[in-house]
Amino acid sequence: MITIKKHSGIYTLETTQEINIPIREAWSFFSSPNNLEKITPSEMGFKITSEVDKKAYAGQIITYKVGILPGIKSNWVTEITHVENESFFIDEQRFGPYKMWHHEHWFYSQTNGKTLMKDKISYKIPLGFLGHLAQTLFIKKQLITIFEHRFKTLETYFDEK
Repeated sequence: MITIKKHSGIYTLETTQEINIPIREAWSFFSSPNNLEKITPSEMGFKITSEVDKKAYAGQIITYKVGILPGIKSNWVTEITHVENESFFIDEQRFGPYKMWHHEHWFYSQTNGKTLMKDKISYKIPLGFLGHLAQTLFIKKQLITIFEHRFKTLETYFDEK
């Protein structure tokens, strides 16, 4: 389930997904920045451009190239600001296509041996009225498409394990 709400000029996207692996495996997969490309739609041309040789840690800077519109790529720089092992991590945009991007990744161990993941992204779009128009016309749809792709990819990927 994916919801997007607007408040005080900021949008908040929230999504949840139960995946078919224990929390230790889920944490190992999602705390490795190199796995992000595996769950991002290929048409976005997502590519990590910095050297990433460690699991997520507070203060880690990661740089990317990502397609924000057909034929238009953007540099994106994020910082992992908080990490609590097997519980959550937060990444924040330092430079990129959004005026603000704050992404919380939460992990909850389930009694059935699975993991419940919750994402909460608070973001602000630049360009005032034009940015809000872009949100209505394509940004919202693009974000929903990304998370729907991720949902399907993870269902397939972890059901094979």
